Amino acid sequence: MSTLKDIVNRNHQETQTFRKIKMRAHLNADTLFAIIRKDMQRVPDHRAANASIPLDDVLMSGFAMFSLKDPSLLAFDQRRHEEPESLHGVFGVGVIPSDTQMRTTLDEVLPTHLRRPFRSVSHQLQRGKVLKKMRCFGDYL
Repeated sequence: MSTLKDIVNRNHQETQTFRKIKMRAHLNADTLFAIIRKDMQRVPDHRAANASIPLDDVLMSGFAMFSLKDPSLLAFDQRRHEEPESLHGVFGVGVIPSDTQMRTTLDEVLPTHLRRPFRSVSHQLQRGKVLKKMRCFGDYL
């Protein structure tokens, strides 16, 4: 069992480590999520013109599901009902789709249309020189 002194020392060390990390405006989560959303808005909508949920909201909801590590669409749907503010505030989702709406909409999106967000995030990581720190085993990422 940790003593109070151990806990204080550990907290002090973590604080010192956090202070050493340089915060970059183009590498924080809000900026990266905004870049991803902007790229998701460029994905062509394959649905009818009277769709009630914007495609970028569906795509960002899918991204949120994987980012939040929900084990299934059903678990994500439960989160949608219990704590929608995390999806609205953090991921910028306006209208959160149900699991059925997500499934039917995302099944029709071509994977090639989802390359742009990955490239944009990779570009930001290269710009911030973060990828250099992730190289190992013969310069592999």
